[in-house]
Amino acid sequence: MKAFGVLAALGVGLVVVATLLGGRAAAIGGSVALIAQLWAVMLLRPKMRAPNPEFMARWLGGMGIRLLGVGIVLIVSRTVPALLGYVGVLLPLLFLETRFLR
Repeated sequence: MKAFGVLAALGVGLVVVATLLGGRAAAIGGSVALIAQLWAVMLLRPKMRAPNPEFMARWLGGMGIRLLGVGIVLIVSRTVPALLGYVGVLLPLLFLETRFLR
């Protein structure tokens, strides 16, 4: 649970940076990315040691959640700063995901 809190805190920090760089639209995109990433990690974490079919089902579910996040940002904002905020927050969290799933 401690790692989840660190991931959330890092995500909030990235959202703040995105907000400073891109304004309100980037804040919306970054917030959606943070929620999507935390939801995906919560979905995958209980099945990290499960057999491959169970693990892959959860992993694909997490990817679907992230794709849903892109759709939400496109529908709600439809601006370049929002998409850049989404990508700018999601990518660092996605690259660090393996550290938080151990």
